[in-house]
Amino acid sequence: MAFTFGILDQTIVFPGQTPAEAFGHTIRLAQLAERLGFERFWVSEHHDSGQTAGSSPEVLISHLLAKTEKIRIGSGGVMLQHYSPYKVAENFNVLATLAPGRVELGVGRAPGGLPRSTKALQRGVTEAPDLAEKLAELELFLKGPAGEDHPLAGLRANPLPDVPADIYLLGTSAASAELAAERGHPYAFALFINNDPETASRAFETYRSRFNYGTGRRPKPILALSVIAADTEEEAAALAGEFKSVRVTLASGKTVNVGSLEQAEEFARQAGETFTAEVRDADITKGTKETVRKRLLELSARYGVNDLIFTTIIGDFAKRARSFELLKEALAEQPVGSE
Repeated sequence: MAFTFGILDQTIVFPGQTPAEAFGHTIRLAQLAERLGFERFWVSEHHDSGQTAGSSPEVLISHLLAKTEKIRIGSGGVMLQHYSPYKVAENFNVLATLAPGRVELGVGRAPGGLPRSTKALQRGVTEAPDLAEKLAELELFLKGPAGEDHPLAGLRANPLPDVPADIYLLGTSAASAELAAERGHPYAFALFINNDPETASRAFETYRSRFNYGTGRRPKPILALSVIAADTEEEAAALAGEFKSVRVTLASGKTVNVGSLEQAEEFARQAGETFTAEVRDADITKGTKETVRKRLLELSARYGVNDLIFTTIIGDFAKRARSFELLKEALAEQPVGSE
């Protein structure tokens, strides 16, 4: 079976760029992905960050759908813990009505920002955010009116599209994998955030072993990873730099993954808690297309995954585009299982 692949773009505002320029690069990258034959293009949600411009994926998805013709456009992902499932369903029902069969609704467990933005997003909300309950309600409103057993019986998230947005669960742990399995949704493990191979293996095993076939669907595991392809090994290494992955554990037991010790300290300061941090080199698959192809085959075999989503952090847009062109060549040349 051959790979299917997509792009997760974070609309990063690199030094010397403006947010408008970052959005322009996201648009051009979506159009490039479509020309290259990528299956999907997802945009992320981040808050209170000067380094990322994508705070409202629903708005950006709408614009990208209008700027492309066939590629599936989605969120990677909407942080449902902050929002009313009814409103999220309305947003994505509008999108799915405008672009039938092209909209994907990725849901994430992470806060998408530091404690300050979480407080702002949840300000005035009195109900404790239970993701499992919110997800069930989101599923309901994407497809029809609330039933008689619902407190708001008959409520509809109009317009109801002919082809509702497909839901995907995104995560970095076995807990998110278990929820995806229980609800019968595709599950994407973000290796570019949590690069612990044991956690990734446990998450995929949990997803497969606990999948609810009663939904009428089959497991669809996806691996999201950071990749940088270049024409030489030296160029790829230079482009990859020295990114770090920092896992923060607060005194309360809550864990979160950030990109630096400075971000870890700021997260703990805003949370008002002491913390410990585990620093690792970021897991970036990098090199020429031959080197990248070999590692992707290894990861595919290790986790039993053929669906891949790539994130590529390169400030020079021409080199970022070149990386995806080389990825396309590498994956087109090498079907899974042929080695």
